[in-house]
Amino acid sequence: MKHGKKYTEAAKLVDRSVFYEPADAIALAKKTATAKFDETIEVHIRTGCDGRHAEQQVRGAVVLPHGTGKTVRVLVFAKGDKINEAEAAGADHVGGEELIPKIQNDGWLDFDVVVATPDMMGVVGRLGKVLGPKGLMPNPKAGTVTMDVAKAIADIKAGKIEYRLDKTNIIHVPIGKASFAENDLQENFDALMDAIVKARPSVLKGQYLRSITLTSTMGPGVKVNTAKF
Repeated sequence: MKHGKKYTEAAKLVDRSVFYEPADAIALAKKTATAKFDETIEVHIRTGCDGRHAEQQVRGAVVLPHGTGKTVRVLVFAKGDKINEAEAAGADHVGGEELIPKIQNDGWLDFDVVVATPDMMGVVGRLGKVLGPKGLMPNPKAGTVTMDVAKAIADIKAGKIEYRLDKTNIIHVPIGKASFAENDLQENFDALMDAIVKARPSVLKGQYLRSITLTSTMGPGVKVNTAKF
């Protein structure tokens, strides 16, 4: 793969043979974010889990103390009083059964997170083939299937992110923007790692966190020392 001049210059700043301490890795990821837009700083964690086994799945959510720097659009599936509660809490879209054809047939996906009350999961379940592959399906573990829709919306808007294994057993999550202060990115990173370490499957034998890489949207990967985790 051929990289542009900016990437090549940025990559020279990163020693591929070094495993950096988190603070140094964050500083480098910020320094190598040279695009004209405010790049996202991402963490990629390769685990020793085998996600094909349900008991080795790693999935959950964590509220980043300084948010992600992204405006998150929330869709809530609710009925009765919960519709008003969701609207009052700042949901971007609220509805029920009538949204199914809009999403299924019209391809409407103007939202980033879906929250549902438990009594609406029968309805939402019909959207599994659309929402599932996009990682948008509400899930009790992630706190997106709940009767407390106001708290769910507040947490999401405050910077709550979901983490889960992909098909190759890697977790990919944003921890903020390149414009964030290093200290804020560090606190977000610490909150994420704390949650992921606690989410280690009890049945897992051997190494849990095989590698951690920090990168900006367009920048090179920076390897992080996993020893402390």
